[in-house]
Formats: sequence, C-alpha cells, structure tokens
Amino acid sequence: MDTLHHIAIPTNDVAASVAWYQTNMDCSVEYQDDTWALLGFDNIKLALVVPGQHPPHLAIVRDDAERFGPLVRHRDGTRSVYVKDSAGNFVEVLEAASL
Repeated sequence: MDTLHHIAIPTNDVAASVAWYQTNMDCSVEYQDDTWALLGFDNIKLALVVPGQHPPHLAIVRDDAERFGPLVRHRDGTRSVYVKDSAGNFVEVLEAASL
C-alpha cells in the first residue's frame, strides 16, 4: 500500500496558522518560512501553503514517482510531480528515495 505523506491546505498567513496549530494541537514544526510550513503529527504531516505557491493537495509516496511525469526538486530536497485525480484534485506524487 502507498503511504500518505501529507495534506496541504491553503492559508494567507503561514505564521498565524502555525501559531494556531501549535496552540490548539499537539504537533511539531518541521519546516516554516513565509510561504509554507510543514507540521508533524503522529500519523501524518500537514502542509500550510499560500495560494499561488502550491495548490491544496494530498501527497503520496511512491518508489516509481517518475512514472507520473518529470520530477521537480523542491527546496526541502524532495522530488515530486503534481497530477490531478479523476475529480480534478491535485495529488503530489513524492519520490520515496528523496525523503
């Protein structure tokens, strides 16, 4: 079975959203800058993204991610490609070896 790595939801203020999650939930901040943050929970990660940088999406880890298209290297060192499912939702397919 594939691994669900993270879900990305939009925010207009990354810092305010991170502060809200830290105050109200038990999570860790794995990465944060002005345009996105990655929060760690026990069973999944939550990405907070600003509109225009990344689409709201879910990310799945695959050994064969490149079969979905050309992989792009991101600032955190991961490589992935965005595809759309049959309903038009964005799915990020992450290369397992880059995690």
